[in-house]
Amino acid sequence: MKKDIHPKNYRLVAFKDMSNDEVFITKSAVTTKETLEVDGVEYPLIKVEISNTSHPFYTGKMKLVDTAGRVDKFMTKYKKHLDKKN
Repeated sequence: MKKDIHPKNYRLVAFKDMSNDEVFITKSAVTTKETLEVDGVEYPLIKVEISNTSHPFYTGKMKLVDTAGRVDKFMTKYKKHLDKKN
C-alpha cells in the first residue's frame, strides 16, 4: 500500500439523514462546524437530505422530496409549456 495517501483528518463522522433523522457513523475527511453526541461520544456532524435509509431505490417506497420548492417551480414551468401547446 502507498504511504501517506489518506488525508490527515480522516476520522469518524456522524451523518444525519434530515428526512427521517437516521444517523450513521462512518469515516470521512469532510469538514464541519456542528457536532452530534451518539451513545455518549461526540462526533462531527454532516446533515444530508437523503441516504440509503430514505432513498426510494433502497426503501421500495416512492417519496417526493421537495427541496426549496423545486417541484413547484418545475410544475409551474411544465404547465406553461402545456398551455402553449393547447
